[in-house]
Amino acid sequence: MRSLITKLTIVFAAVFCMTSLSSCNYNSLVEEQQNVDQAWAQVENQYQRRADLIPNLVNTVKGYSTHESETLTKVTEARAKATSITINADDLNEENLAKFQQAQGELSQALKSLLAVTEAYPDLKANENFMNLQTQLEGTENRIATERMRYTEAVKVYNTSIKKFPTMIYAGWFGFKEKPQFKAEAGAEKAPEVQF
Repeated sequence: MRSLITKLTIVFAAVFCMTSLSSCNYNSLVEEQQNVDQAWAQVENQYQRRADLIPNLVNTVKGYSTHESETLTKVTEARAKATSITINADDLNEENLAKFQQAQGELSQALKSLLAVTEAYPDLKANENFMNLQTQLEGTENRIATERMRYTEAVKVYNTSIKKFPTMIYAGWFGFKEKPQFKAEAGAEKAPEVQF
């Protein structure tokens, strides 16, 4: 009888310890996953803010430039493509993030082309509305960079946690999967050529 009680005590103690560890790690993983989801939402918010500024920018440029319809069309099309790709935080994976990042990169390139074209129009560059939109766009680009950095940090903490022992065991049990990181845009490794 005594050995049975001892064995049951050991089994209950082991179950209690595993449950305590599991609950503690589970709660930490849930918190870290929520931090990733929140950081992702902020990234999307800033990209949406940029997309919301573009129609006003295009209309302002259109009022001054009748010869740049191709550039304006490219910006409009890139905006439409970028805003059509949305990712729920639960669907974040390498493939979806790559599509999202590619569409946003195309929009960034189209905006750079548009802003380069405006250099040929001194009246446009002096327009108060255009200057205000350009300032807001620059501020939004800075916010995007900041929110991407915060997302990257949240993902690093989360991904590190789910790979540590013994948390990796519980992460597998409860379905916590690795979250993707932003990748450098193609060509980012090459320094731009400057010619004088």
